Amino acid sequence: MRKNRRQIVTWVGSNILPHEADLRARLRRMAVPEDEIGDIIQDAYVKISNLESVSHIRSGRGYLFATARTILLDRIRRSRIVRIDSMTEMEELTLADEEPGPERRVSSRLELERVRKLIAALPSRCREIFEMRRIQGVPQREIAQRLGIPEHTVEAQAVRGLKLILKALGGEEQEQVRTTVSRRERDGEQQRNG
Repeated sequence: MRKNRRQIVTWVGSNILPHEADLRARLRRMAVPEDEIGDIIQDAYVKISNLESVSHIRSGRGYLFATARTILLDRIRRSRIVRIDSMTEMEELTLADEEPGPERRVSSRLELERVRKLIAALPSRCREIFEMRRIQGVPQREIAQRLGIPEHTVEAQAVRGLKLILKALGGEEQEQVRTTVSRRERDGEQQRNG
């Protein structure tokens, strides 16, 4: 069982985590509130991590988006007020479950390397706990025993690590948008003057 759990965690790191930024961007385009985006993604990770096996999944990206779509639908059903456009936006999360092309494979490898660098940049204690909990799949109680710290500290540090990584990913996306906007403004200025 422990070996299977470790395989699932490794699979998630390679096949799910690289697509998180795309899912976040899609949810933002759907006007999902920022605080809910983090909750939806966390819930998706929990659902995926509770699987007994991942051998049935052909596309990590497709599975992540489908899981997020299910979570979002459940939230909408539980909500007392439903925006009329919410249901049509659900179609945006529907992806064909297809094998990724070479461009997507390269993009995924680059995204994985980017996430690895962000993990390496975490504060040492936070990184140690994050890696043990999120990558190796070590239970929270066991980490607490190994490190001689309370369980709530393990949980807090794992969450902190995830938040720091997600914040860095979000900051990189915002910087890319600012660069694109600046470039477009500069090009527009050159066209007006040229």
